[in-house]
Amino acid sequence: MNCNFQSASNRLRAERGRGTSINPANRFEPLHFEQDDEFEAEQGKTKTKFLRDDSGSILSSNNSPDIPFSWSLNPYRGCEHGCMYCYARPTHEYLGFSAGLDFESIIMVKENAPELLRKKLSSRSWQAEPVILSGITDPYQPAERRFELTRRCLEVFAEFRNPVSIITKNHLVTRDIDILSEMAAKNLARVNISVTSLDPSITSTLEPRTSRPARRLDAIRKLSEAGIPAGVMTAPIIPGLNDYEIPDILKAASEAGAVRAGYVMLRLPWGVKELFADWLEHHHPDKKDKIMNRVSDIRGGKLNDSTFGSRMKGEGEFAEQVKQMFRIASRRYGLDNTLPPLSTDHFRKVVYGQQELF
Repeated sequence: MNCNFQSASNRLRAERGRGTSINPANRFEPLHFEQDDEFEAEQGKTKTKFLRDDSGSILSSNNSPDIPFSWSLNPYRGCEHGCMYCYARPTHEYLGFSAGLDFESIIMVKENAPELLRKKLSSRSWQAEPVILSGITDPYQPAERRFELTRRCLEVFAEFRNPVSIITKNHLVTRDIDILSEMAAKNLARVNISVTSLDPSITSTLEPRTSRPARRLDAIRKLSEAGIPAGVMTAPIIPGLNDYEIPDILKAASEAGAVRAGYVMLRLPWGVKELFADWLEHHHPDKKDKIMNRVSDIRGGKLNDSTFGSRMKGEGEFAEQVKQMFRIASRRYGLDNTLPPLSTDHFRKVVYGQQELF
């Protein structure tokens, strides 16, 4: 299949520290802003805006058969990391923003997240279950240094002894080793570090505000040394860009102390496909058509397939090649382990400062 994928714009490359400088139209809004080259030249550096999110609940449920958790907690909406491939970008459109620059520069902050979590865990309806941080944002994005919502939520989880699993691209997770190590001693916590590439020249534009590869490996090392089970996620695998790195990433993660590995194939829902094509046009124009065509191949001729059972791994010959490469490398480097489920045996309700043990 040979497809001609158009970029979202012909603008100059994104400003330093941003994944994109464009805001494609919100598919839910009848009006949208169209910027031209003259506007872009005058707009200067985009500053991150933080807006209060007054959500009345904090845990989101999920019943997808190919996601290994039922509950997630997102202290923020939007993500300063600015990853160009992020499947969560379109969620910002539900807030009236764009999946483009808005997603990484307008961050919704759930300032009452710890209080909402304590209320949920102490309710009669809550039965101890693992919760993942996070589903549609990174809990350790740069905003966390300022607001510390993830840390405060971890303190609540530790207080109730409710198990928690974390996935992040940021070395900042090591700040909370004190809490996580105590929880891990009771099999209440584990962390997965996402490593997309070992090449900082790729991650600096693909994931501009994430920790660089060496720092992520260092996070795995520090977590492991503290007794916190640390895994590595090679996610997403971008066919034609980073798939050849799978063995090297798993080897480096294993040497850093990782205990297991997983992967997810790239998918490009809604406006993400234009943003990603635009990024390729500016940073890897020679690979653009090859990459986009391979994504189409593993997604049945589309750029996104949300079908349960295939959306994480893709289908077809190339997807099978990646699967076999990952399986062999995982086995070689001792990362094909199945970890025991996080424990719910230690859970205790804390109601108005009094512990109700069961």
